[in-house]
This record gives sequence, structure tokens and C-alpha cells, in this order.
Amino acid sequence: MQSTGVSPAASARYCQDVMPETVDPTPLPDYVGTALQEWANAQPLLSTLVVAAVLAIAAYLAFVLTRRLLINTLHRLSASSRNTWDDALKERRFFYRLSHFVPLLIVRSGLPYLPALPDPVALGLQRVVAVFMAVAMARAVSALVNAFGDIYARTPQATQRPIKGYLQVVVLVVYIMAAIVSLAVLVDRDPLVILTGFGAASAVLLLIFQNTILSLVAGIQLTNNDLIRVGDWIEMPDMNADGDVIEIALNNVTVQNWDKTFTIIPTHQFLGKSFKNWRGMQASGGRRIKRSLDIDLSTVRFLEEEDIQRLRKFAVLRPYFEEKRADIEAWRAQHPEALENPVNSRRLTNIGTFRAYVTRYLREHPMIAQDMTFLVRQLQPGEAGLPLEIYVFVNDVRWAVYESVQADIFDHLIAILPEFDLRLFQAPSGSDLRSMAQLAAGPRGEATAGALEGPARELQAGTKG
Repeated sequence: MQSTGVSPAASARYCQDVMPETVDPTPLPDYVGTALQEWANAQPLLSTLVVAAVLAIAAYLAFVLTRRLLINTLHRLSASSRNTWDDALKERRFFYRLSHFVPLLIVRSGLPYLPALPDPVALGLQRVVAVFMAVAMARAVSALVNAFGDIYARTPQATQRPIKGYLQVVVLVVYIMAAIVSLAVLVDRDPLVILTGFGAASAVLLLIFQNTILSLVAGIQLTNNDLIRVGDWIEMPDMNADGDVIEIALNNVTVQNWDKTFTIIPTHQFLGKSFKNWRGMQASGGRRIKRSLDIDLSTVRFLEEEDIQRLRKFAVLRPYFEEKRADIEAWRAQHPEALENPVNSRRLTNIGTFRAYVTRYLREHPMIAQDMTFLVRQLQPGEAGLPLEIYVFVNDVRWAVYESVQADIFDHLIAILPEFDLRLFQAPSGSDLRSMAQLAAGPRGEATAGALEGPARELQAGTKG
């Protein structure tokens, strides 16, 4: 190997002069961070706005991705699963409420990187975010507890040992703890200190804010149990309320009555007094008709053959007569002795035939819900006759339509009653008494009428006196 005659030191100096150093000994992340820090120091307001925008976009994207990807995937898995507990979590929106943690965590972790943000403002924002996180945690835990209640309600022992009341207490405690933690975070105190202070001032607070606290607790229970909603038709006789709920506030619930007046009900009254919510009726799509026709008992009788032939003109009764005739003939074949005396035989009545007519008439009525409770029944006879009750549902919940259908049905039934030789019971009126007096007078109608008018005039004079 031949030597060049150049020393190693001279060679190193030559390389340093001709080929300058191109590799920065500082790592790239540190370099980028240093550059960003220098730019932030030079432009504090602009850098703060940029970081805030990036933080907001990141939080929004995290929220959207969590809801659309994670939650939708969990919902699909729960739908395909044979388990029931995941369905309860889905119905109570546990995963949806839990997803609010993701953007809150991103915002809380990104607040320290806002360069131009003053320390008091940054601290205040962190506390506000912490309060939202506590509320989100309380809502998620309450959804989890309610889901557990739904799962338990499907078990056989739920009817004998209900735990709904206990779960409501747990939910209430969770919200109280969330409120205490939120207050402790806002005032920068230990939650135990806040709780101790509440214990000392609880008597004064309960005295001052009694109605507010009761309304708050009632509002939580009304919301969790879904007892009332805005737009529900409720009826509370004790408060003279009968109308639609138009507002649910902390301290009161506003109801607009049907006469366009307003009733303001304290929220806690819904837990101490009974009320009727017509939401179930409106959601079912049917409105109940429950009304009776009081039949005069003196008009109830057996049908003769000519009556049957006359009533066969009604198309709706022809299948009824055919069915009854076959039934009676089969019975008479088994009891031949009944032919000797009609008293021992089975016979049709006008009230039974009328009941069959009402049943078939309502079955063919287009405004009657055939898939809901359907009854045409006799009630116990009383001093007002024999009640024939109609218990059906109109397939339209609108008040005006319901009243019109109900009126049309009873108009027809009252008008058709004489065809069955039946009569509605009605208390005697003045015209009835005068007719009875004239019939009782006979040939001496004038004298009897005068005799009746005399005491009547005396009674009237005594009343005026």
C-alpha cells in the first residue's frame, strides 16, 4: 500500500473545510417544538386562537367518531347478541352518555397548551370542564343503574321483590354526590369540607329552600320515571288542572286547561298527589267509549215467530238468527219434553237480540277499533232499569272526532230501540203526570183536572209566600 504523504490531521482539516457538516445534532422533535415555542412567544394571541381552534376541532371529531363508530358498533353488536343486558344499556343510552367523556378529556388535556391564556382563566376553564365531567359521570351512572333495574324487572322475582324505589335512591345519591363534587371543584375545596359545611347549615338551607329542594327531587324523579312530558294531557282534580303541559320548570309545571286558562302546579305536588296522564290513550291510537243505555224492564219480553221474521229484515241479524236457530234446534233434539210446554223451552228475547244487533253494528263500524277492548254487556238492573253498557274504543283520539262518532252511534241505537219493542227508562216529567191525571179522570176529566189544579195553586201560593 502506497502512502500519500498526507497526515490524518491534515486530512480531517481538509474534510471540514471542503465538506461542511450537514447533520444537526439536535433531534427533529425538539427542533420543531423549539420553533413552535418561539413562534408562540412571538405571536401569543394568534397562537392561542390557533391552538383553541385545533382543540375544538379535535374534540368535535373525537365526539363524532366515538358516536358514529364506537357507539354504533356497540349497538349493532347488542342487536345481534342474545343477551338482554346490552339491550337495556342501549335503551337507557348508557354508551351515548359515556361518549361525552371523550371530548371533555381532550379539552381538559389541551387547556394547558394555550400560550396567551391567563392562569386564572385557564384554571377557571379547567374547573368548568371538571364540573361537566362530573355531571356526565352522574348521568352515565344513573343510566347504568336504570339499565340494571330494567334487567331485574324482567326476572320472575321482580313482581314479588321490586327494587325500583331503592334504585331511585341510588340515582338521587349519585346526583347529590355529583353536585357536591362540582361545588368543591368550583370553590377549590375538599368535598369532605363541603359536605361538613352542608351538615352544619342543612337546617337553615332546608328551611329556606324547602320548596326548591322538593321540586328538584321531584323533577329528577319525574324525568327518570318519564311521568310527564311537555305536550302531555294531564288531569289533576285537586289542583283544578285539566289540559296540556306547556312547560316543566324547576319549581312548577304550567298546564293550559281546555278553557284556555293556566294552572301553575308546584313540581313536588306530582309526587304527593294523584294525577291522570292521558299519554297512553293518545299513544295507543284509540279513545274509549263507556256509556250505557238504561232499558225499561217492563219492555223486556220473549220474541214470537212473527217478531223474528220482522227482525230478519236487518242484514246484520240474519247470521245471528241462523246461529241461534241451529243452537235451539240442537238443544230441543236433546230435550224433546220441552216441546210440550213453551215454558220449558229455550226462546229468544228482544233484549238479547238487541244486544246482538249492537255488537254486530259496532263490529262493522269503520271508526271502532276492532283490535282493542270490545264489550257490549248487561249490568245489574237497578231503579233506573237495565243498563246495557257499550265499552269500545274509537280509532281516532281527536276530541271532536271522538265526540261526533260517539253521538252518531247512540243516535242510531236510541232510534232503533222501538224496532225491538224496547224503551229507554226515563223519570216521569210534568207532561207524563198530566197524561196520567187525564187517564185517571175518565168521563169526569174536567172535574178531576179542576180538583188537581186547586191543590197545585195552593202549593204554588205557599211556595211564593
